[in-house]
Amino acid sequence: MDEACLDQLRRVVAAHPAAARAGGRSVLVGLIGRGIQLSRTPAMHEREAARLGLGCAYVLVDFDVLGLPDAALPGILAAGRALGFQGFNVTHPFKQAILACLDELAPEAAAIGAVNTVVYAEGRTTGHNTDSWGFAEGFKAGLGDVPRGMVVQFGAGGAGAAVAHALMQLGTGALGLFDSAPDRAHALADRMRRNWGDRVRVVEDAAGALAAADGVVNTTPVGMAKYPGTPFPDGHLRRELWVAEIIYFPAETALLRAAHALGCRTLAGTGMAIGQAVRAFELFTGRKSTMASMAGHFEAA
Repeated sequence: MDEACLDQLRRVVAAHPAAARAGGRSVLVGLIGRGIQLSRTPAMHEREAARLGLGCAYVLVDFDVLGLPDAALPGILAAGRALGFQGFNVTHPFKQAILACLDELAPEAAAIGAVNTVVYAEGRTTGHNTDSWGFAEGFKAGLGDVPRGMVVQFGAGGAGAAVAHALMQLGTGALGLFDSAPDRAHALADRMRRNWGDRVRVVEDAAGALAAADGVVNTTPVGMAKYPGTPFPDGHLRRELWVAEIIYFPAETALLRAAHALGCRTLAGTGMAIGQAVRAFELFTGRKSTMASMAGHFEAA
């Protein structure tokens, strides 16, 4: 056991107002990531638990705030087990790094190659991916009727892997992957071709690909409060292009502002945030949640 990680996590829990646990009706979970202080996920989980008559403390394990190196990830997971956590959500930049820290992967996480939810059960850690389902639900609600013969996706990291799988399951004809680290895009494309063949490819000329695309999805962190800007020059946008984000803080990124100004149809990252929380809550608690109730908690937060 890494005593430093145990002490850090113990202090995080002790500082949380709802951390006092009462019998078996309480849930202790958290979010692991960097730059996550604006996350609405704690409020969604705690309010949904209260609606269902459960106690819940949802803590933020922000490696930036705690001054933790990436190498502390296994230690934090071990500390969570020791302190009685039901599990953790996982966000940027750990959705792929955490794979090596887990005992097993659920089928959807193994297929995607990224994890956003870790559950402790019977002394083992199991990684799940609820991002893909969450994005698909948000997309169907907000952009379900748009053409998707050709879609360009920026970002091929952990969130990008989940979204790419969702896009193909939603019937995308061809998916072009662009990443600032080309090796990462090639690795994701190679993995996805096992299921979808040459319909998935790597894009090197982003401007040219966007000119021929029906839609574009940003799965990079560019646009977050911590990483301001746009993932590509907004001059590449045109009115006919639909634009989807997975970032939800800020609610309107610079990319979405530019798209709105042109009259593009857009999808904010709120749908994915709500959908992934619905599935994660069910994994943590064994209790059913709904998109409608989580959406209400998201807005209230």
